[in-house]
Amino acid sequence: ETLAQTITQLEDKALKSEGEKVTLSCKYDGAVNNLHWYRQYQGSKPEFLTYIYPHGATSQPLPDRLMPKVDKTNNLVSLEISKAKVADSALYYCALTPTMTGNSTTLYKNLLNNKTLSM
Repeated sequence: ETLAQTITQLEDKALKSEGEKVTLSCKYDGAVNNLHWYRQYQGSKPEFLTYIYPHGATSQPLPDRLMPKVDKTNNLVSLEISKAKVADSALYYCALTPTMTGNSTTLYKNLLNNKTLSM
């Protein structure tokens, strides 16, 4: 396994209609401990949503309508949003541990892998 850890978004935007299921995906490389998802509304700071371990265990309780998934075979991590709402429109970040520690400069430097969900 690669020692260097990287995570990369697979698409820039997800355009969906209300009520549809949305799947946001990222590809990771290297030995990872867990994978985090964050959401940032326009004009607000990023907020932690959930994490998932490579073996599938997730943070509890899970946020409403959100389900993280991991595909170890293809090194993919995804976040499914069921029955999307307009209020789900935001920037979503996939991140490796530890991203949300330290000062805000480090935080924003590490939050480069993002996805925009527009309704």
